[in-house]
Amino acid sequence: MKHIPIIVAIVVLACATLFLARKPILLAIGDYLVVEDDLHPADVIHVISGPDYRTDYAIQLYQQGYGKQIFFTGTWCHLIQANHAEHGRERALQQGVPPQAIAIDGSSVTSTYSEAVKLKEFIAESQSPANSVIVVSDPYHMRRARWTYRLLLGDQVRIQMAPVPFDSTPYQRRWWTDELSRQYVRDEYLKIVYYYARFQLSWGLVREWLASLDRD
Repeated sequence: MKHIPIIVAIVVLACATLFLARKPILLAIGDYLVVEDDLHPADVIHVISGPDYRTDYAIQLYQQGYGKQIFFTGTWCHLIQANHAEHGRERALQQGVPPQAIAIDGSSVTSTYSEAVKLKEFIAESQSPANSVIVVSDPYHMRRARWTYRLLLGDQVRIQMAPVPFDSTPYQRRWWTDELSRQYVRDEYLKIVYYYARFQLSWGLVREWLASLDRD
């Protein structure tokens, strides 16, 4: 019984430590998903299909001299209520990007993996060499996107990740304080596990079954 006060003190101290350290821990959990490179001029800026703020950030990077060409993908996008590739092209033209600096693939994309496939096909069919790419998407999407693009493009293409700044998105770096951000972070960790299982650990019928679960 004489040890009970010591045990209680240890438990209280541990709980207090965890409570005081919770914010750095939570920040680290979210920040792990955010991959941002020091950008160098690239041959292509690729916008992963999604909200207009992704398109606008890619246009901004182009206007700052970070890319020779912007590549838009995708058919109907419920987030913008338009065909993403065509809409991206029109938005870029309206903001002064010359037509020859815009490329699109208006076929269907259903996942991050299929986005990377379209980019790989575009590079293979391009008349101009594309040895470097800047990928634009949401901050919490970037780690899984980089893993996927590296898997498909290998070492032949230099991949740089350019997340849209948080203040231009509906998401928060303090993700645990906001429902939308909490959902994004949770889903990304689940998707990272799924992608690794789907593309690295599975084969045969298991891989086919996992493929049937593809979403984004």
